[in-house]
Amino acid sequence: MTARAVSVDVVRIPTKGPGDVSGLIQLIESGRIDPASILAVLGKTEGNGGVNDFTREYAVSALSVALAPYVALSPQRVEERIAFVMSGGTEGVLSPHITVFTRKLSENDGSQPKMAGKRLCIGIAHTRDFLPEEIGRGAQLVETEKAVAAAMADAGIDDASDVHFVQIKCPLLTSDRIEDAHGRGARPVTYSAYGSMGYSRGASALGVAAALGEVRGDVTDEDILKNYDLFSSVASTSAGIELMHNVVIVMGNARIATSPFVIGHAVMRDSIDMAAVVDALQSVGLQGKDASALVTPDRLVNIFAKAEASPDGAVRGFRHTMLEDTDISATRHARAAVGGLISGLAGTGAVYVSGGAEHQGPPGGGPVAVIARLLPAVC
Repeated sequence: MTARAVSVDVVRIPTKGPGDVSGLIQLIESGRIDPASILAVLGKTEGNGGVNDFTREYAVSALSVALAPYVALSPQRVEERIAFVMSGGTEGVLSPHITVFTRKLSENDGSQPKMAGKRLCIGIAHTRDFLPEEIGRGAQLVETEKAVAAAMADAGIDDASDVHFVQIKCPLLTSDRIEDAHGRGARPVTYSAYGSMGYSRGASALGVAAALGEVRGDVTDEDILKNYDLFSSVASTSAGIELMHNVVIVMGNARIATSPFVIGHAVMRDSIDMAAVVDALQSVGLQGKDASALVTPDRLVNIFAKAEASPDGAVRGFRHTMLEDTDISATRHARAAVGGLISGLAGTGAVYVSGGAEHQGPPGGGPVAVIARLLPAVC
């Protein structure tokens, strides 16, 4: 009797700019990465992370064009087959990079040794395209919930408690998209392109929460960006101009996996919650009791986190000014603060920190997930 086996590999690659694909191509040419097995690419680009951050679209385009000849597909088909999520904003010590996930499926007839414990698995799914007036509303939430379930099945994860990170790329509203809605007599959730990013992120995050049973009962349009008691502990959503649907990437641990990696997570209660980052590191065996000890570089694959300026204007009782700065957006402040905290513990600035955490963790906080390579004795 044969059973499905999955092998996942993860490689973090530094980039010299949003269009730099040289590191990825070098690893493909050397045989380190099989381009046919690439399932997802997450990246941090040095844009502003706002509505007009075209570094995200540029990076996806460059990657799609570069990979096309290796997989015998058009760049457009490459983008349809591989889940690309680019997050703009590398403020402070954050360093631009991409993280490439590959996956190979095989049949285990029993001749291969059974791995002890659950290992890293990854699955992807896409929602349908949304109408502009559906962005930030219940339709986006419901379709995201369906896509998360599909991505879990694709990953081979059947227990929601084994899901440790759900990365989503979602759309935002532009003036053209708002005008399109008006032309059909429809009303968008907001007339602010920047404001629509929060609505889209929030609706998507609540879709994750619904799929994983983190919220009970019906969630309505009135809850989105209003009822912050509702949130997901593993959702990370990022809005961009480059698409009209949601790209969903589910990461967790499963018994069908044979990869030498594991993933764990914790939830930061605010932007200075070092203890939560240490908990996440400890969950995958990367941090001892002494939090001052540096993480072993060859075992840390990457850290993924959300960052947000606390909406009540204070962090542990002291006022912050991130929401009142008209020169620098609050999301940029938050990315820099959380990025510095995590980088200090990780020993590297090449970590994935995304701004805007509406319904992603408690207000002012956010999830933090860590992927680590297991010790040889464990493998």
